[in-house]
Parts: sequence; structure tokens; C-alpha cells
Amino acid sequence: MIKQVIVVEGKSDIARVSMAVDADMIATEGFTLRPEVIERIRLAHEKRGIIILTDPDGPGERIRKRLIKLFPKALNAFVPKDEASTKDDVGIEDASPESIRKALYKLRISSLEDSRLFSEEDLFKGGLIGKADSSAKREAVGAVLGIGYGNAKQFLKRLNHYGVTREEWENALQVCQKESSC
Repeated sequence: MIKQVIVVEGKSDIARVSMAVDADMIATEGFTLRPEVIERIRLAHEKRGIIILTDPDGPGERIRKRLIKLFPKALNAFVPKDEASTKDDVGIEDASPESIRKALYKLRISSLEDSRLFSEEDLFKGGLIGKADSSAKREAVGAVLGIGYGNAKQFLKRLNHYGVTREEWENALQVCQKESSC
């Protein structure tokens, strides 16, 4: 059983994550985050810690940002968009149990301070900006690092706020090049 409480968006997410791991969960029930839901998350955060596992889409990212502001020491798990998508939908409820377990294995904590370890030059040298396939490369590297997908600005912020090391960066680029996903 996972010690921390996993925070997801809805009941369908709870059902899918339950297929992957044994854990307690709380559903945000949307972006509104009612006071009683925030209180449940706060109590879980204080007693056991929380893992934020939201959908890899715009609304999921907005919920994640809001939760990180409220609970800056929360752990974050990211399922890559291509592993949480069907023809008509994107969400944790569409991810395989294997993809969910992989995401929960690569937990990251967001730091309020910018490490300034990475710059746009690093993204450019890695082919993650400035090329036709840069978006796909960011998605692939983000999946390897466990920081999810983002546009160039958001991706750079994640590199500098989720504790990614130079060694992890170099390894992720190598893995993607070997798999031809970069």
C-alpha cells in the first residue's frame, strides 16, 4: 500500500488508479475545489503526505498548479499524455495500470525556488525548442524524467523546479535518442 494519499480529479480516476496500486485517494471533483475537499486534502497532507496525479491536459494542469500553491510539499506524478489518451478523451481514467505505476515510481516535489540549472540553451541543444519535432521531444524527455509535458517555457520551469539533475537530463536525452523518440 502506498503511504501517501493520491489526489485525482474524479471517481473514474479513482477506479483506474485502484486497478494499478493499493492506495487511499481523494477526488478533487473539478477545479472548484470545494472547502470540504481542500480540508480533506489538507488533513491527508499533514498526516500522510499527498501525491498529485491529475490529467495530462489543460484543466488537469490548472488543478495541479492550484494544489501545489496550497500544498507546496506535495509529491507530483505525471502520466504522459500519449499513455493517457483514447480517440476521444485524455485522462488518468484512460491510462493503463502500468502507466500509472510508472508515474508513481517517478515522483517529484516542486520547489518554490528556481534552481536555474537549466536554460533555453539546454533545450535548444537538446532539440527541445526551435525544431519541427521539438514538442514531441519535450513530451518524450518529460516522460523519461517524470515531469510531464509542457510548452518550452513550462518545461524549462519544470526542469528547474522539480529537482532534475544534469545527470538525469543527459540520461533522458540518451534514452530518447536510443528509442528514436528524440
